[in-house]
Amino acid sequence: MRRMTDLPIYMKRQQNAVHAALEALLPPAGERPAKLHEAMRYSLFAGGKRIRPVLCIAACEACGGTVEQALPAACALELLHTYTLIHDDLPAMDDDTLRRGRPTCHIQFDVATAILAGDALLTLAFEVLATVPTTGSALALELARAAGSRGVIGGQAEDLDAEGKAPDAELVEYIHRNKTAALIRAACVMGGICAGANFQTLEKLALYGETTGLAFQIIDDLLDEGATVEELGKDIGSDRANGKMTWQAVFGMDAARAKAEELTDSACAAAASLPNGERLKKLTDQMLRRTF
Repeated sequence: MRRMTDLPIYMKRQQNAVHAALEALLPPAGERPAKLHEAMRYSLFAGGKRIRPVLCIAACEACGGTVEQALPAACALELLHTYTLIHDDLPAMDDDTLRRGRPTCHIQFDVATAILAGDALLTLAFEVLATVPTTGSALALELARAAGSRGVIGGQAEDLDAEGKAPDAELVEYIHRNKTAALIRAACVMGGICAGANFQTLEKLALYGETTGLAFQIIDDLLDEGATVEELGKDIGSDRANGKMTWQAVFGMDAARAKAEELTDSACAAAASLPNGERLKKLTDQMLRRTF
């Protein structure tokens, strides 16, 4: 029984560590400009599983590092990820009204405040990495490459441009690799960098992270079709309503499920190739074998 409960306990412990570290980094809500700081905190502390920070910590530990070594990078990842969520939800982007079971930032405050809150969180992410001795520049480079026009932002641009277009296999894979997998890949590589891992190990972490990220996005798209608002904490059916380019739109639901299973198995195999990758393997299994 202890083995069955080990992973949830581990997740909660790391989530709490990241939460405390983020709390120390964020300006208090009442500090001027108070509305901006309140909006930043509203979105950052709205809940969520902190998957990318936890993966960063687990990857660091898989390479012989510690939670303390990984925490700055883990926080930077969550700061940047939250910025992407705020901006993705904007009326000019995906135009969503719910995130993590609460009104999205632009609904709770206003569009201008939401844009600025996202900008401030993004900037703070790189401020945090700039303070990390020795590995700070390598961590900042990894995150910047994952987040820019050849990563998350590029994926979002293509995702928006693809709305309403005929399903295209190459395009949907490009969107998934950049919009989602790039940041999950970076989380794992950054964890390895924090631990001082060698190039070969970082390559294994990159493969694990990218494969996990691709599977995660396919399952997220499937859940958008079949889950409830209460289960996911965000608007359901918006992908179909917006004509989004998804794996199931290209190949159908059954093929999407099969691809998610195939990628999950590949991610677990990549984790198993690491010196201490058992926890990463379990994290992948928990993340990806959701009901869909």
